[in-house]
Amino acid sequence: MLRSLGVLVTVLFACAAAVVTWPGFFRLEDKVPFAQIVAVRGATVVVFAILTVLFLCFAASRRLRGFAVSMAVVSAVAAIAGGVTLGLRGYGAATMPDKEESSVRVMTWNTLGNATGAETIARTAVAMEADIVALPETAKGVGEEVAVLMRDLGSPMWVHSEIYNEDVERGPQAWQTTLLVSPGLGDYSVIDASQDGTTMLPSAVAMPLNDGSGPIIVAAHAVAPQARYMAEWRSDLRWLADQCVDDNVIMVGDFNATVDHMAALGEGGNDLGWCRDAAAESGNGAVGTWPTWLPSTLGTPIDHVLVSDAWEVSGSIVVTNVDDAGSDHRPLVVQLEPAD
Repeated sequence: MLRSLGVLVTVLFACAAAVVTWPGFFRLEDKVPFAQIVAVRGATVVVFAILTVLFLCFAASRRLRGFAVSMAVVSAVAAIAGGVTLGLRGYGAATMPDKEESSVRVMTWNTLGNATGAETIARTAVAMEADIVALPETAKGVGEEVAVLMRDLGSPMWVHSEIYNEDVERGPQAWQTTLLVSPGLGDYSVIDASQDGTTMLPSAVAMPLNDGSGPIIVAAHAVAPQARYMAEWRSDLRWLADQCVDDNVIMVGDFNATVDHMAALGEGGNDLGWCRDAAAESGNGAVGTWPTWLPSTLGTPIDHVLVSDAWEVSGSIVVTNVDDAGSDHRPLVVQLEPAD
């Protein structure tokens, strides 16, 4: 009886471990609670590793040996599988390649309602030689202040923004997303269709003017996958995937989602729509950008730069030396090259 119960528990535990490790295979990556669990894949690997050790300790008891060893094997396989997945996405280099004349550097930083201050944003963007800066949760006025500071530091930028609930006085800065674009990329305008985009937090779709030869730039901000907002979160990701249909798109921002959550939304082997995740492609896809109070190896990579076929990724970096700047997100910077 006890042996049968042990086998049943082991089988159920193995099924649970498989779903937690590969939720996309079971089409559960966007369902509660698996969406929340897979978001912290690094911590899940640590938990399975700890369970492996604990079950091996229990195996010292002859009466529990068969059950404990079976549970340890399942835990070890889950830990290894999760660790290999993270390893393939990469904890990469902490430096960027030299910037060439044709290179474009893209930075995203959710500033938690300007908790970092405009000067910190400007200095970080200039130090990273950013040509495109997406600032979810940053008011347009703050973006203008950042642009002035960047101009004074030798890197002028045009300021664009998308605002929800403009009629509400002193609304949270989470209702605003600001986008800075270097004049070297040409003139841009945020299209009206942005108002019909992500559900609760704004995303700005900026189209190139004049000859229209520049990339479409999308500054993204999806709502977080809290249990009460799951429908809105799924809608946001679908809408963002729909923006990646052109061959010249750069999408950047806070997606509140990892590449695991995007599993069913990629087209033609891409990560989201027809776009690829630049950090994963350059070996930094497992580095956590949120929250800053966790080590980057255990954090969640929810800030992304996604690119279509017109761009090749030459490098990326998650900036960890501003963890005490005030935001709960880390900046992500990616270097892109025009595809041949």
